[in-house]
Amino acid sequence: MLILLPPSETKRPGGSSAPLDLDALALPGLRDRRAAAVDALVALSSDEDEAARVLKLGARQRADIAANAALRTAPTMPAVDRYTGVLFDALGADGLDATARRWLGAHVLIHSAPFGPVSALDRIPAYRLGAAASVPGLPPLRRHWADAVTAAFADAPRFVLDLRSEAYAALGPVPAGTPHAYVRVVTAEGRALNHFNKHTKGALTRALAQTRPRISNADAFVRWADAAGFPARRGVGDEIDVLAE
Repeated sequence: MLILLPPSETKRPGGSSAPLDLDALALPGLRDRRAAAVDALVALSSDEDEAARVLKLGARQRADIAANAALRTAPTMPAVDRYTGVLFDALGADGLDATARRWLGAHVLIHSAPFGPVSALDRIPAYRLGAAASVPGLPPLRRHWADAVTAAFADAPRFVLDLRSEAYAALGPVPAGTPHAYVRVVTAEGRALNHFNKHTKGALTRALAQTRPRISNADAFVRWADAAGFPARRGVGDEIDVLAE
């Protein structure tokens, strides 16, 4: 099973590992597109006012421009530790044992805007870029990433559990021929949620890392989720509805 997570806008600063190594990231076929995105962000950061305008940053967020300028030289940390916020706080990767963290590294990809999907344990620097941004020197991010990411997913076919937001799913649709399911977190009445959506997806991923089940299709995931305390049901098409935790 492969789990796809969205990133978070908020990130831990700093890091203790060597600078970004594009050749070491998961899905190596994306290297050239990653390099192009990094180069565009670094170039944009040379003009702070323009970068703030393009990235829609307020006065208190301008430090993020310096992070982008240092993408190739800044220290790194595992992606699952870099991201903070509701989903990643609920996942709590820093509190998992070594076996569970290795499982995350083998089974979880976090879909970033500048690097595409990276393994949970791939080491990345802090950055500022969202799925909807338009960066000078790059095509729209959907056009930059979508076909290449879909092809990369197709190279390693296995059941894909897609926990991404719609914006990030659009940056790399799962191939039509790959068994997959898109998870929606809903109320008992079927209403989609936001905050509890993120919390439930983080808690769900943590439970998967702790129990490490063998899941090869959507029905098997629904059975596991029900038993693990995440009531789930098949939804429309390839969707699975999970009740908020």
